[in-house]
Amino acid sequence: MVRDRQPVARHDRHFSTAGHTPFRRDPDLPLRVQARPDRRRPSRPGRVSTSRLKTWLITLNQVLVERVILRQGDVPITSRRNALTLTAPDRRAAVAVYARPRLGRGLLDIATSVGPYLALCVAMVLLLPVSPWVVPVLMIPATGFLVRVFIMFHDCVHGSLLPSKRANTWAGTLLGLLVFAPLLPWRHHHTVHHATAGNLDRRGVGDVETWTVAEYRARPWRARLAYRMVRHPAVMFGVGPFFAMLIEPRLVGRGAPPRIRNSVLATDAALVALGGGLCWLIGWQDVVILWTPMVVLGGAVGIWLFYVQHQFENVYWQRQGEWQFAEAALRGCSYLRLPKVLQFFTGNIGLHHVHHFNARIPNYNLQRAHDANAIFAEVPTLSIRDGLRAVRFKLWDEDAGRLVTFAQARVGDGTGVADT
Repeated sequence: MVRDRQPVARHDRHFSTAGHTPFRRDPDLPLRVQARPDRRRPSRPGRVSTSRLKTWLITLNQVLVERVILRQGDVPITSRRNALTLTAPDRRAAVAVYARPRLGRGLLDIATSVGPYLALCVAMVLLLPVSPWVVPVLMIPATGFLVRVFIMFHDCVHGSLLPSKRANTWAGTLLGLLVFAPLLPWRHHHTVHHATAGNLDRRGVGDVETWTVAEYRARPWRARLAYRMVRHPAVMFGVGPFFAMLIEPRLVGRGAPPRIRNSVLATDAALVALGGGLCWLIGWQDVVILWTPMVVLGGAVGIWLFYVQHQFENVYWQRQGEWQFAEAALRGCSYLRLPKVLQFFTGNIGLHHVHHFNARIPNYNLQRAHDANAIFAEVPTLSIRDGLRAVRFKLWDEDAGRLVTFAQARVGDGTGVADT
């Protein structure tokens, strides 16, 4: 007797559920053979195939874009006329080819950052007893290389310096010891920063605290005074480096996940061991004399770089309903033009608009991505002088759509600020 029964649709080989093994449907085979379960490990419904298809499409897209760019010799693949009219996927595809880390170049960046920094530190330790007047001269390039080490750490946080995720994690953990930063907490806060930059309704994590004019006027005088003190250049660039590099990374919230808490504790323990060993070798006085100026100067440079990248007059800020990621990258991040030597020490971080548009682009590809894509032609551009002047902007005026000074906020009325 032949049973006239068809397998139900949910037993199709393209469908699987937890606890069920998919059937292979073949009309040429008897039912008892069709009913044999597929011995492959069942996948979760829809996720594996969709993920693989998405990966294949992204890889194919990157290869095609790369061939176009290589064939055109790194010339812009879009014109200025239609660059800003591209769809979001087209914009991402235009720069995706640059988000491919190279092992050799990543290792070279680490070598040209850590090597000179450690060599200069050793030279200062040896010269301090015999030629102390030479030490301040060496501190300037040593601080520059310390900033560069931090940029390499920053790339590892994004997983963009080296091709392997594990390699980025280990390299970032070791580089973090040189800049006093635990990897996992920094990665968490910085990821939130990239996801919320320019969003007025999601401020407060991984950014410089910024109030609106209305919020400033509504706060009591003690809160306004505290805000003024925090935003004062003497506090921001004098006390700020100590807090940002030595104190804040040691703090862990009560609700922090165990992985983040363990990362902080392990980094703290390693720093105590390294610092204790260094004090034992050369004495704590020499450690304070040598590293305090570098922490202050390097931290001040880092804070200033981060500040001017998101705190300039016509920066992009929007409420949640109107906020757009691409606009926040193209209009809310500055292109800080620096001389080549400073661009080397800062790891091209002045091209911050490219970095926020695609955080997986390594520092050594940021300039090429900017030059080859016309979508970056109209981004806000700052000089060093513009960056120094930007420190005076303190509050966001929602009506005028720009950052203003305290003086401008004081003379402004309820609908805007005075043009003074």
